[in-house]
Amino acid sequence: VLPGVPAAAFVNDLKADLHAPDTLDVAIEDIKAGDLRPFLLASSDRGHSWRSIAGDLPDRHLVWRVVQDHVRPELLFAATEFGVFFTLDGGNHWLELTGGVPTISFRDLAIQRRENDLVAASFGRGLFILDDYTPLREIDAGRLRREASLFSVRPALWYVERSVLGGRGAADQGAASFVAPNPPFGAVFTYHLAQGLTARKEARRERERELEKSGASTPYPGWDELERERREEKPAVVLTVRDEHGAIVRRIDGPTGKGFHRVAWDLRSPSHEPITDGRRREEWDDGDGAPTGYLVAPGTYSVSLSKRVEGELVELAGPVPFEVVRLREGALPGAPPSETAAFLERAADVELAVAGATQALDDAMAQLQRMRTALDRSTLAPDGALDRELRELQRQLFAVDEELAGNRSRRDIGEPMAPSVSQRLRVAIHGVSGATYGPTATHRRSLELAEQRFSELQAQLRRLIDDELPALARRMDEAGVPWTTGAPVPTLPPSP
Repeated sequence: VLPGVPAAAFVNDLKADLHAPDTLDVAIEDIKAGDLRPFLLASSDRGHSWRSIAGDLPDRHLVWRVVQDHVRPELLFAATEFGVFFTLDGGNHWLELTGGVPTISFRDLAIQRRENDLVAASFGRGLFILDDYTPLREIDAGRLRREASLFSVRPALWYVERSVLGGRGAADQGAASFVAPNPPFGAVFTYHLAQGLTARKEARRERERELEKSGASTPYPGWDELERERREEKPAVVLTVRDEHGAIVRRIDGPTGKGFHRVAWDLRSPSHEPITDGRRREEWDDGDGAPTGYLVAPGTYSVSLSKRVEGELVELAGPVPFEVVRLREGALPGAPPSETAAFLERAADVELAVAGATQALDDAMAQLQRMRTALDRSTLAPDGALDRELRELQRQLFAVDEELAGNRSRRDIGEPMAPSVSQRLRVAIHGVSGATYGPTATHRRSLELAEQRFSELQAQLRRLIDDELPALARRMDEAGVPWTTGAPVPTLPPSP
């Protein structure tokens, strides 16, 4: 006899326990009679007696399927009329899995054991996959009460992602074939925050909303508090990845809200581009316009979880070790991944220097243009000395720019020209970063030539930008030319 179950109820699912030979779980519904109660029962004596394990499943959530984790016996999943739930204690307490899942009837569940993925089939809304649910095995009440918890990381596969024609997703292929999002590439970090990190303004507004709900008045915060809110650095969660020697490889920002979060590290170093307020001169990205670094070598890494509040970084959890493993060996022999990573690291140093020099040259050109405007507005005697100095400095910067980035007029129409520093660097980097075989002799020689020529140009550029440009700006200021952005802090003229 099934206690509390109507006599005409229908059995939706019957599962043998994966860990106990005499135990069964059964999901039952009586929807034809209009009864939407969740009936979920277990027997530990091969069906001779039963007890309810529906626990605190919500009313009107009839159960269609139940599956058990193959590692932790008490971890069960239930597909109900309005969602997917899990329990950590064999059915006493149930929690709903959300994370973007629609409120819909889920009719079937399956566990992919190799990847530890939960697959859920909905009624009319397709399939949903919870990738790597293993953090659920590590949860207990005590751990959830901690300020923060960082869970185990499964091995991350190391390979170069393949892009379809035209970019990401379906791209230029349109609806020619079925395309669904892949799991995040790289190492996926899962963490839990008992309480979210809230900025002063957000915390004040939350208090005010509670007062508004009760009809109470909201006190004015005062000018000092408003100014503190304006000056506050927004709280942040930072995941820090280190290599096996403890050196920092990457810092990644994560969500700051209460609850569980997942963040993927793409197995790449930070972007090797200068930080500017404008668009980059050269497009050395992964094809979608987002700045990115280069793949690190396979090996042992670790991740730790920290919070940054008012500029102070405090570690909350970790470090948790994990492995980055090669997906497969290539068909042709190549350089060891560690050698490839070292080559790209050196190339990245050169890339950053070249990109920074190019941006500094752009800024200097813009400064010279502002100085030209200031000269045109000045009331100086027309001897032309400052004009000639400005034009000569501009001419020398144009010459350096052509060495760095090539002849702009030829490049715009694809006309052949002598290799520039940027072109040699692009040959060295793109030929290596797009595959896993490592640098060839051509790549190494291209990097060597780029580095040699840039070292020569670097000294010339520093002289022009660090010495001659400020000296010209000072002479213009002393001559009474109107102040421009980038010039020294202006001084008041002497009193008459």
